[in-house]
Parts: sequence; C-alpha cells; structure tokens
Amino acid sequence: MTGKQDQQTQDPHQAQLTQTQLTQAQRTDVELLARGRQDKSRTMRELGQPETPQAAHALLLRLGLWDETRVPFPERLGVELETALLEVPAWPQEDRLDLTHLPALAIDDEGNKDPDDALSLETLPGSVRRLWVHVADVAALITPDSPLDLEARKRGSTLYLPTHTIGMLPDALVQQVGLGLGSESPALSIAIDFDADGQAESVDVHLTRLNVTRLTYAQAQTRLEDGDALLNGMWELAKASRSLRESEGAMSIDLPEVQVKVSAEGQIAISPLPKSDSRFIVQECMTLAGWASAIFADDLELALPFATQDAPHRSSPPGESMPAQWARRKTLSRTRFQPLLGPHSGMGLDAYAQATSPMRRYLDLVVHQQLRAAVLEQGALNGKDIAARVAESQMASGATRTAEREARRHWTLVAMSRQPERVYQAVVVDRRQAQATLLLPELALDVALTTPAPLGSELKVQLAGFDLAMQSVRVREVQG
Repeated sequence: MTGKQDQQTQDPHQAQLTQTQLTQAQRTDVELLARGRQDKSRTMRELGQPETPQAAHALLLRLGLWDETRVPFPERLGVELETALLEVPAWPQEDRLDLTHLPALAIDDEGNKDPDDALSLETLPGSVRRLWVHVADVAALITPDSPLDLEARKRGSTLYLPTHTIGMLPDALVQQVGLGLGSESPALSIAIDFDADGQAESVDVHLTRLNVTRLTYAQAQTRLEDGDALLNGMWELAKASRSLRESEGAMSIDLPEVQVKVSAEGQIAISPLPKSDSRFIVQECMTLAGWASAIFADDLELALPFATQDAPHRSSPPGESMPAQWARRKTLSRTRFQPLLGPHSGMGLDAYAQATSPMRRYLDLVVHQQLRAAVLEQGALNGKDIAARVAESQMASGATRTAEREARRHWTLVAMSRQPERVYQAVVVDRRQAQATLLLPELALDVALTTPAPLGSELKVQLAGFDLAMQSVRVREVQG
C-alpha cells in the first residue's frame, strides 16, 4: 500500500469521472470554491458533492487537475500573497546617540534576510552593566496612518511559508532599515542597567546609530564556547533573567519544533530547530527588551499594545517528560493585546510588550511608533487608537498564523506520502479513553491512534493513510 493509494475514499458519483469530462467553465467553478474565492459551486452540486473548499480540493486531486504541490490554504484564508510595492521615504534628519564604538551583534538563523535586532553590552562605573537591545528603527520611515502603516496593518505580520516568505513590508524598506545591511545602521535602542547582583535597576530608550556585525547562531555559539567576553557577559545576564522569571512563575515548555522548507525543485527538508546557548541569549534578551519597553511606557503613561496573559486555568503538571510538557501547554491562556498594562503570567513578568520585530509584526511597529513619539516628545496615539489597531491587525495576523500552520502541515503530509514505508518514533502524550494522541518528534506532528499504550510510551508507527484536502493523517503501529 502507498499513501497515494489510501489518500481518500472514492465517491460512487465520481467513479467514472475524468478531467476530460469537466468543461473549462466547470473546472474554473470548482477551483474557485477550492481556493475560497466563492461559497457555492453549481458543478459540485450537480455531482452530488458537498459545496465546501475541502470537497472541491479533493475532487481536483482525484481528477489530476491539481497535484500535491498545490497549497490553497493561504489564499483560502484571504492573506496577502504578494509583497507590498510602496514608495519608501528617505531617513529623516534626526539627532542620534552615537554608539558606533560599541560592538553590536545581530545574531540570526543562516540565510536570514531581515535582521531587525542586535545586542551590545557595556560596563559602567560602579559595576553596572548596561545591556543594549538595538532594533531596526522602522518607525522612522513608517508614521501612523501613512500608506506603509495601513498596508502593514492590513497584513498584520510577515507570512512565512515553506516555499517562500512574503514580507509585511516592502523589500526595499527592509534593505534600508535592516541592521548590518549597510555600513552604518540607525536603530531604536533599549537600554537596561543591571547592578552587581544582576538586578535590573533602570531602563531607557534612545535613537542611535550603530556599526553592526552579523553572526549566525552557529558562529555565535562557537565564539561563546571559545570564551568570548561579550557573549559570556550576555549569557550570564540571560541566565539570571530566566532564573528570576521562573521564580515569578514563568513557564518553560520544551516540545519539538521543526522547520519545513521546500526547494524550487520540490524537495522537502524537515529539520529540528536547534536549541543552543546562543539562541537562548537572544531569546532572553528580546524578552528583557519587551519588559523594559513596557516599563518605560508605563512610567510615561504611554499607551502601548501591552501583551498580557492570565494565570493558568488549572494547575500545571509536574515533571519534564513530553506528556507533562504537552499538558502544561494546554493550561496556558491565550495572550491578549490591550492598551492597559497587565501581567504576562506565562513569562513571569508584571509588564510586557512585543518590541523587537517591527519589520515582521505590526503591533511591534506600533510599539516603536509610540516609543519614538515619547523620545522625540511628540504626540502619541491614545488607548482608543491602540485598541483599534489591535483589533484590525490581530484579525489579519491570526489568518497569517493559520495559513503558516496549514501550509507546514500540508508539506509534512506530502513528505510522509513520499516515503510511505518509513517508520517514525512516536510518544504517547495524551489519552482520551481508548484513543491516544501521539507526537512524532522528528516531524513535530501529532496524530491520533487507538492504542492501550500508557502516557509516555514510545511506539514505532508508519503511515496508514492521509488526505491532503482534509489535512488528515492516519498511522498504524509497527513492531520491531
């Protein structure tokens, strides 16, 4: 048996139907339904089929009119599939704090094309260490309600698909503001001063200019292991920050994550996201920048789209096993964005605002617009303005995240179908009576299976069937 043979059950109405029996008009009618461009289909109705995008997708696959490379989910969700083409203004003439004497490291995945943050660390008198989190000063070029702002708000965030990336902002703007892409980089820099005990004692925000060195996570890891003083200083601060947040109830969830990439030739690569000390440094410093931005804004009574999260709705299961991590994630409430300050329970912080990806997330851009207004002592948006932007952009970014998730799942199922005999390791992470939820770590894919195996059991499974239109997959347990 192959995955293709068991992809879906044939319908008797279509047992003899071939693509040559559909007129061009009928094919277009079915495709428009499958793409989510219309709600009804006369052709599907005449064939006795459900008038749903999934049923239309399945029919097109059965007739060979579409193949496995057709991924309709982003279009069906209404996300923007073309990069914005808008005029990019020149940099405004502004006074900037000169930080070109400080080493500034922009650490990213290999191949990253939109570097939007960098880190510096300096020692001040009295054993004070100042962590600088520099962020691309996107808001210098995108003012509230400008055409670029409205376009970014409509998109909500950058769309990352396995095949390609569609930016929230025009490529020309990214090239202009990306840190380290030019000889000198303007930035909005968040400064956090730590005392000798590693406690944060003050925060500030400046418009700066930098000389930025770009590193991959692997290169940064090598330098860290070789004893690089700058990175080791950041490592110590990051560890102290994580320890403090955990003492305040921060919840760490360590479940497998993968990156799905599809080459121009159609080759699918599914690789685990590495967990390195250099990546930990960047993640924790970005968290510190978000906390500092929220504190800075609160001190000035400045409205931001603050990120808040309620305490878990039930107690978190103990232990570090995969079932415990799976159950722990399910206790978390959804993060809310609101113009009023509030705690973020999952991060163990009394205040937080996402502030380090203004090229990729619209609400980060709004944070930057507000911070710039405060630094320049200009008029800022009020709470009502912020709430309206949250509502509009969250609808768009929610569709984007769903499109990304469904596209990753589609290509994961295609990869499995190309190796139908492959055996996967699986862990039972949840149970509901006779049915268990299995997690396939190498694919970061969860599937259902009827099995008596208890929580935490490790099984070997193999593809038993799949349906690209419904995005469903079945596995069977194998022995040996």
